[in-house]
Amino acid sequence: MRETLTEIYEARVASGDLRADPAQHGVLPMLERIREWLEQNAERPRGLRGLFAKPPIPPKGLYLWGGVGRGKSMLMDLFVGATAITGKRRVHFHAFMQEIHRGMHAARQRGVDDALAPVAQAVAQEVRLLAFDEIQITDITDAMIVGRLFEMLIGAGVVIVTTSNRPPEDLYKDGLNRALFLPFIAFLRDRLEVAELESPTDYRQHRLTGAKVYFCPAGREAKDALNGIWADLTGGASAEPLLLPVNGREVEVPAFSSGVARASFWELCARPLGPADYLAIAAVAKVLILEDVPQLSSSNYNEAKRFVTLIDALYEAKVRLICSAADEPERLYIEGTGAFEFERTASRLREMQGADWGLDRT
Repeated sequence: MRETLTEIYEARVASGDLRADPAQHGVLPMLERIREWLEQNAERPRGLRGLFAKPPIPPKGLYLWGGVGRGKSMLMDLFVGATAITGKRRVHFHAFMQEIHRGMHAARQRGVDDALAPVAQAVAQEVRLLAFDEIQITDITDAMIVGRLFEMLIGAGVVIVTTSNRPPEDLYKDGLNRALFLPFIAFLRDRLEVAELESPTDYRQHRLTGAKVYFCPAGREAKDALNGIWADLTGGASAEPLLLPVNGREVEVPAFSSGVARASFWELCARPLGPADYLAIAAVAKVLILEDVPQLSSSNYNEAKRFVTLIDALYEAKVRLICSAADEPERLYIEGTGAFEFERTASRLREMQGADWGLDRT
């Protein structure tokens, strides 16, 4: 017999996999309503009837917002995993928008006047459920097309469920030409049920409070520890690369899931990245797991400079840093050009190991 999301949730609580939370429990009926409709209506009729049939009018989607660590991503995983349809997709909002921009570029190359229309149509043909993680509008190009995109998708019968750290009214706050974006906020309020996850508990804080977050020396033992932290913070979810738009190009975060980014020192600091790139990463990551920071000196001066810039960006954005390194912060860079300036970075690395560092970020 089919279990409801509430029954699945309560079974996980009973088994000790989850901790009971009234706020999370209260969201489940909203998701169950969407799940039930999708399982009854998601599959298209076959043959000519399916070709010419109008898509069924979808129910309101869900816009679930609240502070970090409240369990939004966990609820999304539970919902998507339990919804028994083939046409479903869970994707980070930034990654999805990059796909849309690439599709529009290709359409323009073919001479298509309205480049967004074929891209939205292609998405609607593939999925009936789009589950976005962390909708956040910071880029004007996204702001200018997201309203029409959502209208097209929902008009084609796609159900949208999304999480965010902020209410719809705070999206693209203080952005350029924001007045043009305001109709999209009204559209979200009209076509998606907006719910705040008002849990008093920060579960990411619960998992990290008092936990070791700086491992040295880097090696097999440190790697195993980071693997365990990654699995705990992401719920064992599969990681996908995340492409971030920065000044007309893309910066890749090698692994990203549930607001947690993971990369090696060499992936972020051996490439020609700069402050804008690290700020973009800090804007989307609540936690960064950084592996294999080496001993620093004049021999890898450029990489060391980028590491300093990265730490500054993470520090200012209150990103929780978990890393493995060749030595303690104060002994990472002890000689050569730049060693004196690194003292400030070492101090920040030490401060960022604090039990509550970055866990109050909103």
